[in-house]
Amino acid sequence: MSGNCENEGRYSRQLILPAVGTVGQEKLRLGKVLVVGAGGLGSPALQYLAAAGVGRIGIVDSDFIELSNLNRQTLYSSDEVGRLKAQIAAHRIKALNPDCEVLAFSTRLTAENAARIVKDYEIVIDGSDNFATRYILNDTCVEQEKPLIYGAVYQFEGQLMVIKPGEGPCFRCLFAEEPPPGEIPSCRENGVIGFLPGLVGTWQAAEAIKLLLGAGELAGGELMVIDPLERSFRKVKVPRNKKCLACSAGGKS
Repeated sequence: MSGNCENEGRYSRQLILPAVGTVGQEKLRLGKVLVVGAGGLGSPALQYLAAAGVGRIGIVDSDFIELSNLNRQTLYSSDEVGRLKAQIAAHRIKALNPDCEVLAFSTRLTAENAARIVKDYEIVIDGSDNFATRYILNDTCVEQEKPLIYGAVYQFEGQLMVIKPGEGPCFRCLFAEEPPPGEIPSCRENGVIGFLPGLVGTWQAAEAIKLLLGAGELAGGELMVIDPLERSFRKVKVPRNKKCLACSAGGKS
């Protein structure tokens, strides 16, 4: 592993793990992960990616910090309300681990800029809160053959799925078309308990770290659904859609 004694001390608790060690830590150092959305899901994901020693982290978010964010978006403080999330998030995780290269994109991910932004990363974490961005991310990652880690939260329910293009279903296999307005309410409309994004965002970071290490079993091909209120955990098998517009040759023809 490249680095000095300070770095070895920083990562000492994970270096002793057989799944990590010096070889795995070097894989993390060379890793490049893009996090789209620096909100409830992105906040914990960013912190744990940086703490683990992921070498390059990109942050995409055009939003400004709002007071209503602070019950779940733990990167930010009250005196930062009104400031750009991506810039503050980058500052926070750089302070957490100065060895990380952090790039902030204070812009909305669009069909026009997605390919250019995603191409410099090997794994993408979807911390967005709308279907339009999710479809853009999915289609871009499928096109570039980049693993995508989808996450979502609603009230007390969290969802996660790892999408590995060419190996299993994609987001469009799960939701072929965007649901009609109002069918799937947003957190703004129906709320979310503050700790839930922390659980799911940390889980997304865990899947990214496992991918970089090449260790463990991934949450691929299944939608993982957690409900802490009901103390329930479910795995929902997601079949690959042979007519999927994104990942199927039949859907593209």
